[in-house]
Amino acid sequence: MNECRENRYHVMLSGYIDGELTPEETAEFERHLAGNPELQRELEAFRKLKEVTGAVKYADIPEAVWEGYWASLYRRFERNTGWILLSISVIILATLGCFYLIRDFFMGPQSPLLLKIAVGSGILGFIFLAVSAVRERIFAYKRDRYKEVQR
Repeated sequence: MNECRENRYHVMLSGYIDGELTPEETAEFERHLAGNPELQRELEAFRKLKEVTGAVKYADIPEAVWEGYWASLYRRFERNTGWILLSISVIILATLGCFYLIRDFFMGPQSPLLLKIAVGSGILGFIFLAVSAVRERIFAYKRDRYKEVQR
């Protein structure tokens, strides 16, 4: 029972340091603290730890460094090259996919006509929606009043 009580005071220690105990718990803890040198040493160690960790600050990277990074030639080259390679890959895969879809699915006799109509209308619907979304983005970009404002 006594060990359980001691453990309770060790648990209360961080709450005492942070001022999170009720007035009754604080009084009880301070009464026990007065007669327990081990708990007093632990309290002092916790206070020092809190003081050290409270003084630690993270170093912020200056805004000028970030602006230099984002505007750098390397970043633009890297990003543009990535988009070009990705675009080439998507164009090749889409072309091959369309070729095989037309050759095997639409021209093949094994698919029912109703299925061909359903798949074809779904593909056309997707294309119309994609083109509409792209046109809308281009329209909005051309009329963006804030595109010249730096972040």
